[in-house]
Amino acid sequence: MSLVRVKAPATTANLGPGYDCLGLALDVWNTLEIETNSGGEPVVEVSGEGAGELGTGRDNLVYRSMEFLFHEAGQEMPVVHIRCENEIPLARGLGSSAAAIAGGLVAANAICSQDFTANDLLEMAATIEGHPDNVAAAVMGGMQLVIVDETDDGRRLYTVPVNVPPELRAVVFVPDVRIATEDARAVLPEKIPMADAVHNMGRVGLLVASMATNHLEYLAIATQDRLHQPYRQPLFPAMKVIFKAALDAGALGVFLSGSGSTILALTQGREMTVAYEMAEAARQACVEGNVRVTQPTVRGAHLIAQE
Repeated sequence: MSLVRVKAPATTANLGPGYDCLGLALDVWNTLEIETNSGGEPVVEVSGEGAGELGTGRDNLVYRSMEFLFHEAGQEMPVVHIRCENEIPLARGLGSSAAAIAGGLVAANAICSQDFTANDLLEMAATIEGHPDNVAAAVMGGMQLVIVDETDDGRRLYTVPVNVPPELRAVVFVPDVRIATEDARAVLPEKIPMADAVHNMGRVGLLVASMATNHLEYLAIATQDRLHQPYRQPLFPAMKVIFKAALDAGALGVFLSGSGSTILALTQGREMTVAYEMAEAARQACVEGNVRVTQPTVRGAHLIAQE
């Protein structure tokens, strides 16, 4: 019998223009406790976010991610008792599934003593999740630029960390309304105008350069997007007014977190003012939700105890 405890962070993806290629880990955490047993059936207990909704057996994403790693290691999955203490809201664009996957993989790696590398875990996580932006940040921590290279020899991920100034903060408005990732992807067009592609390419470059060189004054422009946010606007009509409220209150930049519905504003000071104005704009638009101030974290999913 063994016991491991793991923490996995929330993540925000895209950061405006970086559709499916930028992710950032946030200082909001899910905690897993996994106990291996000698017999019986697997059990998953969920408290906090997702309690009463998430699977409590073999269908649970943490369990399935652990099972995936054991299969890769060529080992039999032991019977486990998993306790999930969740802070990350579901279906809000804050990477709840990426945290479950990253946490499960880190826990399984510790239990089976296989010593898969972080890059190995990222490849597994991206395979399970289907896209790499959230899981790159959940596994590696910090801000990650990640791309997928498809060749005749197969698929390979390339990920590069991007410096995040330590004084940067994130004001997060989390609406009560949920947006499923599948629905948010379904509204996107298969083709886009060349001008929109150029618009986003320039802003992804500016965003990475702004972070890496601590030129945060460019973030209002660098977080603009034409590839996904305009098409997702009908799913969350209050998005524009909350964006405007955040920028008018002094936010450096603002964007839809992942596929939504969360809106995230980057700040360097004036956090409480930005938070108040975002919440007030949402209230006037008849959108219920809550706001919190957090910050990026350099830590990805990691082991905090093993017995």
